Amino acid sequence: MADDDLTFDDTELHFDIDDEAPEEEVEIRLDLGGEEIVEEVTEIQLDFDAEPAEEEAPVEETGDDETEAVRADLEADLSSKIGDWYVVHTYSGMEKRVKQNLDSRVKTLNMEDYIYETVVPTEDVVEIRNGVKKTVTRTVLPGYVLVRMDLTDDSWSAVRHTPSVTGFVGHANNPVPLSLDEVVEMLLPTALAAKAQREGGKPARQKKVELVDFQVGDSVMLTDGPFTGVHATITEINPHTSRIKATLEFMGRDTPVDLTLDQVQKI
Repeated sequence: MADDDLTFDDTELHFDIDDEAPEEEVEIRLDLGGEEIVEEVTEIQLDFDAEPAEEEAPVEETGDDETEAVRADLEADLSSKIGDWYVVHTYSGMEKRVKQNLDSRVKTLNMEDYIYETVVPTEDVVEIRNGVKKTVTRTVLPGYVLVRMDLTDDSWSAVRHTPSVTGFVGHANNPVPLSLDEVVEMLLPTALAAKAQREGGKPARQKKVELVDFQVGDSVMLTDGPFTGVHATITEINPHTSRIKATLEFMGRDTPVDLTLDQVQKI
């Protein structure tokens, strides 16, 4: 011990202690197994003696080569077709109905020589609802439909006055057609899914995974463990592992916690 740390003055013993010792943050995990719990917390892992969630193996990528091959085939196919592609705005959720109505009007109005094709771009998405996974088909562009056509006054009128159509995207009376690259990007997810279905293989792109029950910013209540009943706010969602990160108030400070879906309930 250094001389300036310990001095004697008659019967009194004085100790000089540095009050500015650096604070050390400690990360802990609560396992409910009787382990000592340190009070300074930066992140808490709530396991509750449960089996750790197995990470879902991601869909194996078939490689950029396959995607580029599909892209090239799609581009070649689109380039060989007559007409320009336009985007039509519809009421939300009415995309398929607009396609059906427009296809019917083309035949009724004898517009087959001007309006060639109506497409609703779609993609497959994995939804997780109440812990159950389900693959659903969604529109890539909600509220929009693609139309391949030669623009004339009559063809414009036939499309514009189709039920549930609110207008062309762009100039109302003189819309601007999409470029070939734009159309390819919009239709590529549909082309990749169609190829995978035809060949019975895995898609070249990994399907999107969405947790329908929860979103970032949602308030939840913990339903299991020592923090049962405590409210927290979701800050991050990992749909592939079905885990979420949230912050709760613990010992007067905001503390991040890592949770499984069955440990929380939406408020």
